[in-house]
Amino acid sequence: MNKKLFVIAALASVLMVPALSRAHENDKTVMGNITKVDGMNLMVKGADGKEIMVMMDAKTKITQGKTKLDVKTLKVGDRVVASGPEEKGMISAETVKLAVTPAAAAKK
Repeated sequence: MNKKLFVIAALASVLMVPALSRAHENDKTVMGNITKVDGMNLMVKGADGKEIMVMMDAKTKITQGKTKLDVKTLKVGDRVVASGPEEKGMISAETVKLAVTPAAAAKK
C-alpha cells in the first residue's frame, strides 16, 4: 500500500511540473530605480535605461530583507526588484523587493 501511495505522489508531482511552468512562462523581473510612484503603480528604470510600469495589488508581497513593507514605504529613487507576469509591456508584480541600503543594514 505504501508503494502505491509513493508511486501516485511521485507521478502527481511529475505531472504538475509542466503545468506550473506554463503558468509562469510570461514572468519578467526588472531591477532598477523607481522613477515615479502613482498609488499602486511604479515606474522602474532598468539597467538597460528603459522604464517599465510595475502594477501592484493587495496580493503583491513588498519586502526589504525579511521585513514586510507597506506600499507607502516605496519612494522615487529606491532600488527595487519586481517580478511577475508581463503583459503589454507592464508587470503585474507578485513580489517587490526593496534593496537593503548599507545604513539600513547597520541599524539592524
